[in-house]
Amino acid sequence: MKIELVMLGWSALLCLVLAVPYTLGFIAQLGLPTVAGNRENFPSGTGWVGRARRAHANMVENLAPFTALVLAVVLAGKTGPISAAAAELFLFARIVHAAVYIAGLVWVRTLAFAVNVVALLMLVAALLA
Repeated sequence: MKIELVMLGWSALLCLVLAVPYTLGFIAQLGLPTVAGNRENFPSGTGWVGRARRAHANMVENLAPFTALVLAVVLAGKTGPISAAAAELFLFARIVHAAVYIAGLVWVRTLAFAVNVVALLMLVAALLA
């Protein structure tokens, strides 16, 4: 299996796992009945819980273009060292981004996001090569 697809799989798993911390945090902050309810007028979360939720939302937003680019590169037969490195870099950047976002490390989070963008641009370059 192409490494790009393996990294896509791991990225999808990361996206799923990122929902766990803030869900548990909401349960701790608000109680299980509130979290299990219909979530009308549900708070956005404070502190690390809110940051964890936003980190997950950011992953969802970035997973869509990553998925499209990986599939396009693989289907077009344009895989190679650049696309492989880009896929690995994307996953690494997303792991770092989530960890530092939850921890509240603002500038490191921004740097990790920038690396994520570079990885996406590398995939575009591989596709256009």
